[in-house]
Amino acid sequence: MYAYIKGTVTSVEVNHIVLENGNIGFMIVTPNPYVFKLGVEYQVYTHHYVREDISDLYGFLKQEEKDLFLKLISVKGIGPKGAMAIIATGSVPNIIAAIESSNSDYLRKFPGIGPKASQQIVLDLKGKFEGEVHTDNKVNDVREVLVSLGYNSREINKVLQKLPFEDLTLDEMIKQALQLMLK
Repeated sequence: MYAYIKGTVTSVEVNHIVLENGNIGFMIVTPNPYVFKLGVEYQVYTHHYVREDISDLYGFLKQEEKDLFLKLISVKGIGPKGAMAIIATGSVPNIIAAIESSNSDYLRKFPGIGPKASQQIVLDLKGKFEGEVHTDNKVNDVREVLVSLGYNSREINKVLQKLPFEDLTLDEMIKQALQLMLK
C-alpha cells in the first residue's frame, strides 16, 4: 500500500515511532525505534501488514531491511514479530550470508527462532538473495579461500558467522577468518 513515508518523528516508543506527515501521525512498528531522533525528518520504508485481526504498519530505515522482512514473513512459521526480532538483533548482510551458507546455527541465536524455524528459513530463502547485497560475493570468496586451504564446511560456517562483513575488505575478512580458524 505504502512504499515509504517521509515525515518528522514526533514520538519514539519501545517498539514503534510516530511519523508525522501532512498533519497525520503514522504509528510505525520498527526493529529498533531508538535509531530515530525526535524532530528529525526521515524517509521510512513501510509495509502494511493486514490479517484477520491485525493491521500494522512496519517501517525500516533502509530498503534492504524491508526486503529482508518481506522475505522472512513469507517463510512458514515466521510472522512479523519474529522477522522484526531477527532484523533488530542482526545485520542484514550477516543474516543473508547465514541463509546463503545454510548456517541454521547462526539463525537460532535470534529470539524465538528454534531449530525447525531456522532450517525452514534456510530451506525457503536460500538462493533468493542473488545480487541484493554486495557482501554475498565477499562471503563466497572467503569460503572458496578456506575450502582451498582444506577447511571443512562446518568449520567455515562457524567462522563466517563471526565476521562483520560490512565493515571489512575482502583481504581483512580472509585474515580474520584465518586467525579465527587457528584459535
